[in-house]
Amino acid sequence: MKTKLIILLCSFLFLFAGKTVAQTNTSSLSNLNNLSDEALQLTKNGRYAEAKQLLEKFSKEFTEITLSKNLLTMDELRILTVTHDEALQSLTKASVQAEDKIDAVTTFRLVIDALNSKYQPMWTEMREPVMTSFAEVKKAAKKGDSQTYNLKLNDFLKEYSMIQPSLKVDIPTEQIQKLDAEVAFIDQYRSNILNDKTHKNKELNALQDNLQHVFDQMSEDETDPSLWWVIISTGSIIILTLSYVGWRKYKGQKEDKQQIGHND
Repeated sequence: MKTKLIILLCSFLFLFAGKTVAQTNTSSLSNLNNLSDEALQLTKNGRYAEAKQLLEKFSKEFTEITLSKNLLTMDELRILTVTHDEALQSLTKASVQAEDKIDAVTTFRLVIDALNSKYQPMWTEMREPVMTSFAEVKKAAKKGDSQTYNLKLNDFLKEYSMIQPSLKVDIPTEQIQKLDAEVAFIDQYRSNILNDKTHKNKELNALQDNLQHVFDQMSEDETDPSLWWVIISTGSIIILTLSYVGWRKYKGQKEDKQQIGHND
């Protein structure tokens, strides 16, 4: 039984070590997350040179971290690199409008947050503006108002483009590909959809449902997965320990009875 207890303790230490590594990786990303947030706040305040410096600092620190730790998959690394470059370029070019600079840095900020926190990422907070924007598209389409329809569709596409890279981090590939295809179809054939009542209802409703599903599925489990890990692992250790103690007590009582019987 002592051997089993040793195995049990070793298993616990192994699980704890795995948890510690995960926390270290999260801590590394958390520092980078803070840098991206500071860069966004500076951008919103029009302090582009300082925001640019922070993004360059981010790039340097991220490179140093990734050389020693395998934090991201190749797809995640590609998404991060692309959004970082776009944010940096937007801050560098004087021709880019202030609003577009903020959008570019916001997109990058959302990606970093999605990589850092799989639990309720920041992009889920874009639910209301995205869904409201699309509702305006449907409203204009229903009225047959071509000018308003195109303006509202452009607004929606802008909102969607900000969260799309983050969706690629958190949403299964097949699902995001389907969503992207629906968005691209509505954009490319916007006039056809507006003038075709059958297509208008079918395509717009399908996209609205899928958008709703994407936001809903990220809100289904509001419990931090790390908390479940602690509950399950701790509970298992307690149950096994109590079982062992109970067995030892039972065995001791049985031996005492046998000893009393021999004495009689």
